Amino acid sequence: MDPLEDVLTLLDTRAHLSSGLAAAGRWAVRFEAPDVVKFNAVRRGSCLLEVDGEGAGAGGPVALAEGDCYLLTRSVPFTLRGDPHTAPVPAGPLFARAERGVARAGDGDGDEVFLLGGGFTFGARAQELLLDRLPPVVHVPAGTPHAETVQWALAAIDRELAQRPMAATLVAEHLAVVMLVHVLRLHLAREPHAVSGWLAGLADPVVAEALACLHRDPSHTWTVAELAGAAAVSRSTLAARFKSAVGQGPSEYLTRWRIELAARQLRDGGATLAAIARSVGYGSESALSVAFRRVLGTTPGDYRTANSPRTLPRSP
Repeated sequence: MDPLEDVLTLLDTRAHLSSGLAAAGRWAVRFEAPDVVKFNAVRRGSCLLEVDGEGAGAGGPVALAEGDCYLLTRSVPFTLRGDPHTAPVPAGPLFARAERGVARAGDGDGDEVFLLGGGFTFGARAQELLLDRLPPVVHVPAGTPHAETVQWALAAIDRELAQRPMAATLVAEHLAVVMLVHVLRLHLAREPHAVSGWLAGLADPVVAEALACLHRDPSHTWTVAELAGAAAVSRSTLAARFKSAVGQGPSEYLTRWRIELAARQLRDGGATLAAIARSVGYGSESALSVAFRRVLGTTPGDYRTANSPRTLPRSP
């Protein structure tokens, strides 16, 4: 696996599709802060996205044209509108009245504007490992050279939901995860300086090669010399570029990734601490425990107890 695939798999990434939004005439819809990473794609027409607080940033409203899509990576309220002067209506009652999977807004007839939407949910540690590394709004305009793959995924989702063949919802949700991967790829290619941490490292080919090595075999005792050889650069070059992009050295990154893998095993199963330690490259339980406490601030035993299915709150 590569780092992006590793992290998305570790976080148990899942897509959930909502009713579409059709609008005509003067309209504006206000959404409460989502408990998912929200996405919308404009399949027809155009509108404005207004995000509360830091989400909007210094640039103000985001103009969304036909074919554009966006990710909202923070849990903040937002508004979609076709008219800048119309008072927004709350989204909850509007979507509660949705018919055939489509909610309708505005004082006009038809669907001058149509948006496909949904959200992504993740498991534990998503905020630190992924979401905090991204800007509040990731906007992918349709006209950019690399956006064709996103458009392909969106068109395929549209067909599944419109034609409703067997297992349409399952297929559409898997396609949405495909879309997420493409959106992240395009964002990294287009704005490498708008991300931080390991995501920023993927935008540097030298650092990306070193990250791929660390993720391919995290139990191996990697040296900077080995990683530099794999990336075909000197040790000093790799160390400097890795530190600059990721914010920490290769050894520290490897330790943290090993602890993330160990934490996943502690959350998910009943493997012994000794077995978990061996699987992530530690020779003993005590060595893993020391590293675990240093990275996550708690012992493996306490972490397992706090994150076992019996102690976690049930999802609503």
